[in-house]
Amino acid sequence: MAASFNKVILVGNLTRDPEVRYTPKGVAIAKVGLAVNRVWRTETGEQREETTFVDIDVFGRTAEIVGQYLRKGSPALFEGRLRLDTWEDKQSGQKRSKLTVVAESVQLLGTRQQGEGTPASQPQQASPQSPAPEPSAPPAPNNSEPLPPEEDDVPF
Repeated sequence: MAASFNKVILVGNLTRDPEVRYTPKGVAIAKVGLAVNRVWRTETGEQREETTFVDIDVFGRTAEIVGQYLRKGSPALFEGRLRLDTWEDKQSGQKRSKLTVVAESVQLLGTRQQGEGTPASQPQQASPQSPAPEPSAPPAPNNSEPLPPEEDDVPF
């Protein structure tokens, strides 16, 4: 069997404010929309731009940090993996699927705005292993909550 590798690194701007919710066990889940732009020149020298919109799920303490410090338009770097969600449409009965990113770490790239609590001098990085960006915050408990199960039988 061949080895697999599933890694995504995206830099872009949020398309909406993060939606943070909590599971019954208290694990935070943030849903984020990201716009990633690509600019290039055609053979005739004309400049073209393409925007790709990506949905991202963030879990645990990192999700709380995203909800606290990022807003619509905020630049950020997300590192994670691709996940294919499949379901049956209730109205039409058709099978649907959507490719999303599950973030494993997030780096806040913007400068400090009025009223935000992060220092603007350096970008902040949030990952399950890193502490919260607030030095006065108590250390986050180690979340041993497993991530949602993945579908292993994806047809190719």
